[in-house]
Amino acid sequence: MYPVDLLIFDLDGTLIESKWDIAAAVNLTLHELGLPARSQEEIFSYVGDGVKRLLRLSVGEENQSRYDETLRVFRGHYLSHCLDRTKFYPGIERVLNHFSDKLKAVATNKSLEYTTKILQGLGAHHFAYTMGGDNGYGLKPDPGMLLKIVEELKVEKDRAVLIGDSTNDISGGHNAGIKVCAVGYGMGNRQKMAACKPDWFVEKPEELIGLFK
Repeated sequence: MYPVDLLIFDLDGTLIESKWDIAAAVNLTLHELGLPARSQEEIFSYVGDGVKRLLRLSVGEENQSRYDETLRVFRGHYLSHCLDRTKFYPGIERVLNHFSDKLKAVATNKSLEYTTKILQGLGAHHFAYTMGGDNGYGLKPDPGMLLKIVEELKVEKDRAVLIGDSTNDISGGHNAGIKVCAVGYGMGNRQKMAACKPDWFVEKPEELIGLFK
């Protein structure tokens, strides 16, 4: 087992199953703007690089001039619906409770406003620090937010691990000099994640209990 003092979790696709509420909010936004709906699978494929990319892809190239309006409308819908179906993945609460003596943090490309509301609804008390994609330290795979977390929590990088479901997470961890555990139950492409060479790969959250001490 690998010794750690800090577990850093990605949010969407790692801690929480959130894709249904994201897709619903996007399509409510498109409907209000008079734009054609997107399939759920299309929207799922846009998740992971922050809300700007999500919305720019959702409205389409020909509607980029309406981005500011889209963001405003989406914000209202998502804040109203971000906890309709969003839950911790099965097994996550057991993992968080098992590591109750360890520092835990969230590093997500999602906006901090949405992240905070979701975690407050599901269990913010588990986490010592939360970084969102609009905190000013860049989006993963940029290492900025990860380096800020280990600095703020005063943890050596070799005593931290990043857990995530995307190539952005794996590359971000590598760029920060932090070990990475990829998860196969989220929204990420398994082949692309494997190609990024994470240090570990788990299929279920509970497997983390057997990896770290």
